[in-house]
Amino acid sequence: MPSFIRHPKDFWTGIIFLFIGLAAIIIGRDYNMGTAGKMGPAYFPTILGGLLALIGLAATVRSFFREGEALEKFAVKETILILSGVLLFGFLIRGAGLVAAIFAIVLFSAFASSKFKVLHGIALATGMTIFAVVVFVKLLGLPIAIFGPWFGG
Repeated sequence: MPSFIRHPKDFWTGIIFLFIGLAAIIIGRDYNMGTAGKMGPAYFPTILGGLLALIGLAATVRSFFREGEALEKFAVKETILILSGVLLFGFLIRGAGLVAAIFAIVLFSAFASSKFKVLHGIALATGMTIFAVVVFVKLLGLPIAIFGPWFGG
């Protein structure tokens, strides 16, 4: 790491945020932006991508002026588990429904922790599943199947 980068964690966090934010802006250019009153499909990803890019730029610039920790090893196993949970959620949401999808993503993400305990993970997944069903299906009325066609829903 070059000596002028005094906080490597901030530097690489900023670069990642900047990259993802700019990617969202570039991808959003293919869609209609709309206005604040009548938002088009590009509005949310463009605004969110712009904010993320600004945060990334601030973190990258700050890394040159603030002392910080060196990088430790990259958490490959944990990253794979969390990304697998997200992919599993995307796969399960239509066929198995919200209950199975939320339960799976929370359990996979909890398993990525070094402090994972099976009973705590199941309790957390159950609580988050109940919360998601109450908030998204019951209170907000989103048309998401609680139990999908795979379970007769």
